Amino acid sequence: MSQYAALYDRLLESRAWPAPASWLLVVLFLVAPAAASIASEPVAGVATVIDGDTIDIHGTRIRLHGIDAPESAQLCQRPDGVRWRCGQQAALALQDHLGRRTVTCVQRDTDRYGRRVAQCSVGGTDLNAWLVANG
Repeated sequence: MSQYAALYDRLLESRAWPAPASWLLVVLFLVAPAAASIASEPVAGVATVIDGDTIDIHGTRIRLHGIDAPESAQLCQRPDGVRWRCGQQAALALQDHLGRRTVTCVQRDTDRYGRRVAQCSVGGTDLNAWLVANG
């Protein structure tokens, strides 16, 4: 009988198995580095614009790092009192800029809704900086 089989038999007889929490820690220790490397891989593809600061690439929601644009349905008011669809305009401007070009995003964080928060580029241009520059 091998030493491992003998150890296994002794554990079975004594019922001295490690606590379930210990096994959970071992599994997390082994899985966490792999999960972290997957999350930090760049995401690239043709983006669908959700609103002025959120895109979707292959089913992955991505919030643009450092950007806070109006929501798509949000209305704004000009100094003269006229209300306009600023959220829709922001989303359309972003979609016009992206077209069908490939967007590449590198994750910086995860927001409270589980979306990736990322720095993105299109055609070699920093998309986040483009949004700031184009208001």
